[in-house]
Amino acid sequence: RTTVPVYADVGHFVNMADFGVPQTRERLILIAVRADGAHYQHLHPTLDAASGRWSVPVTWPEAGTYRVYADFTATGAKGSTALTRTVQVDGASVAQRREPTRTAQVDGFTATLSGDLASGGSSDLTVTITRNGAPVTGLEPYLGAYGHLVALREGDLAYLHVHATGEEPRPGATSGPDIGFAAEVPTVGRYLLYLDFQVDGVVRTAQF
Repeated sequence: RTTVPVYADVGHFVNMADFGVPQTRERLILIAVRADGAHYQHLHPTLDAASGRWSVPVTWPEAGTYRVYADFTATGAKGSTALTRTVQVDGASVAQRREPTRTAQVDGFTATLSGDLASGGSSDLTVTITRNGAPVTGLEPYLGAYGHLVALREGDLAYLHVHATGEEPRPGATSGPDIGFAAEVPTVGRYLLYLDFQVDGVVRTAQF
């Protein structure tokens, strides 16, 4: 297990002053995940304004090949831009194979996914959060939304960042148990889905 800094020199592609503020309420996020979809991390780099370099320490839980995505929105752009590179963490590793599932367990919460993905258009998805069989109505805004969904196409890990539908939550508001999304996937295939949601000030990740 090694902690090393990861740098995102996106200043080569866009001026720092031209970063927009997307729904995530952060100008740049960093996603790290192993090639088999394991060990997903949603990270929040900080900007050194003098050098134009974003950085964040990353702990690699196990060896393997990882993909790292820098996701940002430039002012005036129609959508976000994702830059990616591969990081090799030396050592022995065993690839994980996941069977399709619509239910995920995390820290006593159950996340249940409904809806289907269809290539070439928008697909409506809903994730329902429960705890001990009871609906969770205390979902809190996290970076400007009640949930954030990242989709990676299995194999090449093509990246999609999907935001929750509906209006932006007001500060202090809560919601639940349902979080809706409109997702667009480019091709047929298997997709790995990662949902971040917050309850009682703690962010948890459900994986499908």
